[in-house]
Amino acid sequence: MTPMKKNIFLIGILATCASVVFSQQKSTTATKANGTNAADVNGKKVYTKYCLTCHQADGGGVQNMNPTLIGTSYVLGDKGAIIRIALNGFNDNVEINGQTYSNKMPSFAMLKDKDIADVLTYVRGHFGNHADAVAPGEVAKVRAAMNK
Repeated sequence: MTPMKKNIFLIGILATCASVVFSQQKSTTATKANGTNAADVNGKKVYTKYCLTCHQADGGGVQNMNPTLIGTSYVLGDKGAIIRIALNGFNDNVEINGQTYSNKMPSFAMLKDKDIADVLTYVRGHFGNHADAVAPGEVAKVRAAMNK
């Protein structure tokens, strides 16, 4: 193979690889935007089963009972804190944006780490929220620390 043909061949391979990588990234982004990746589907399923009744379909909660999940520091802030709430439940009055919420939230420690991670990721990435995902390993780490 001549040097020119070799260069053209290599450029062709690089272009093909770049095309494949770009299409995979584009597909992943589209999947996330459409809410159809596996973690997002599972997060919505867990939310619908365990969270929707109190926090509502739009994440807005119920005035003076169940807090909103929209734009609040406890949802968007420290992942460890929201993981502990999911695992322990929550029995304190909490004030958010001038509203006091007092309804007890049960523990969801019976859920698998992946289910908790998926639902928290769903909440942190929906209802107008834009926060990092929660990984099952992060849930496992917090659970282990709580069980010491």
